[in-house]
Amino acid sequence: MFILILLVSLVSSINAASIVSRSQSYPLSQPAALGPQTSITISNKDIAPDGFQRSATLVNGVYPGPLIAAQKGDDFAIEVVNELTDESMFKSTSVHWHGLFQNGTNYADGTSFVTQCPIAQNHSFLHSFSAPNQAGTFWYHSHYSCDGLRGPLVIYDPDDPLAYMYDVDDASTVITLSDWYHVVAPVLRHIIGTTANSTLINGLGRYAGGPMSELAVINVEQGKRYRMRLVSMSCDPNFYFSIDGHNLTVIEADGQLTEPLPVDGLQIFAGQRYSVVLVADKPVDNYWVRNLPNLVNASFVGGTNSAILRYQGAPNTDPTTVNTESQNPLLETNLHALINPGAPGIPGYGKADINLDLSVVNKGGIFYVNNNPFNPPTVPVLLQILSGAQDASQLFPNGSIIILEANKVVELTLSTTGPGGPHPIHLHGHAFDVVQSAGSKAFNYVNPVRRDVVSAGSGGDQMVIRWTTDNSGPWFLHCHIDWHLDAGFAVVMAESPSDTRAHLNPVPQEWDQLCPIFDSLSPSQLGGGGRKSYEEAASITTLLFPPSPLP
Repeated sequence: MFILILLVSLVSSINAASIVSRSQSYPLSQPAALGPQTSITISNKDIAPDGFQRSATLVNGVYPGPLIAAQKGDDFAIEVVNELTDESMFKSTSVHWHGLFQNGTNYADGTSFVTQCPIAQNHSFLHSFSAPNQAGTFWYHSHYSCDGLRGPLVIYDPDDPLAYMYDVDDASTVITLSDWYHVVAPVLRHIIGTTANSTLINGLGRYAGGPMSELAVINVEQGKRYRMRLVSMSCDPNFYFSIDGHNLTVIEADGQLTEPLPVDGLQIFAGQRYSVVLVADKPVDNYWVRNLPNLVNASFVGGTNSAILRYQGAPNTDPTTVNTESQNPLLETNLHALINPGAPGIPGYGKADINLDLSVVNKGGIFYVNNNPFNPPTVPVLLQILSGAQDASQLFPNGSIIILEANKVVELTLSTTGPGGPHPIHLHGHAFDVVQSAGSKAFNYVNPVRRDVVSAGSGGDQMVIRWTTDNSGPWFLHCHIDWHLDAGFAVVMAESPSDTRAHLNPVPQEWDQLCPIFDSLSPSQLGGGGRKSYEEAASITTLLFPPSPLP
């Protein structure tokens, strides 16, 4: 079976590279893409994406992980093979396919302790699922780890209604944005308020005071129009993205087409994606691509937080273009869903079938959602449900499971107090309509943006979203700042638990084996540095959480 998957992987890789390009221009350099039926190996390797060498957790030995490219309607079969060996990082793992609804395949969502137990070292798990009505820009990543396991996933639509707006949409126009750390995540997770060392664009960047290491180059040809697929794989900061001298037209947010919206820059939060059309109509030259994190003292000095847009024919030199203040930034309230716009249910605040209020408070770095920090259960929530647990009193962790009836319109209001914002909120298993954006007093039930990650703003802000409970199973709702998720900022939306077994496709036997294997692991097999990680954190700062067990 495994050999068959590898063979399919090779064929899929060739097909993916050949079928996704709309470019009629000269060949652009493209990273190799994998197809939807493939195998990925998670292992450790030393890399220096910003000039500082460290061991990392990588997919197929590269950062970011390879693009997984599919066509609308394709079935996915992705074998995740765990060959992790580095004791300083977690040696068990799982991979979440961010933005894919997993309708009927909740067990393949890849969320440790919610939908599965982690995949142990020297084991593998085949994720088989379909995404029949989805197309757009997605990504894949692990939870509870910022050591490199993340990469883009794109489902191309041959009948894209906005295809008339661009000429090129291929692997070369997928642009990943991420933060990077010089210390391993199991150490950093002990620290209250850790800060990234650098920003990477397509896996390359520079850190303040570091060497002039290589920057990413995005090649374009004058006169062509490019669909740039921006993927924020950030663990923490949001970014302000712009390209000197060029406007951008937003046409997609988080796998959902939008009415085209011209901007000259945009704020993108952890987990979010945007497709923007760039028209290469400027003089042949090099232009700075800027991606400024919301971190203290962030700048573009020495090429930090930057990449290069290079027109064909321009010299191999750094740009000399100047950053100008944005005149037309993206406002979320100006984004409108292109397909079937309109929030579900009766328009009007509080008029949904189920109206939820979540209040999040930060106390000493721990996040309390309606007075409860999320602590991962020892038995995944899905396994609890399949074992007979049906209501909140039977499900663990207590206070962090919200039961939702089937086929109801949910309206969720979420507000935060305390430091740490703005918080990007992600719901698994669904896209939702943002009827009130953080920082706005206006409600829009007619044509709001539809997406799967939304900013909840900072202290005192609230955001309001709606979705329909048409996908039975436990779905994670959490802050997509990894450090905040690790510190309790999450709940589980358990949709119609009594229907879950009937709603799911047959659960693979391999899924049943994940927990017994994981539960048998010794501390050294789990990795993460044990007590040494806490001692290392204490040598960095005194702002520490109390010692806690490994997740």
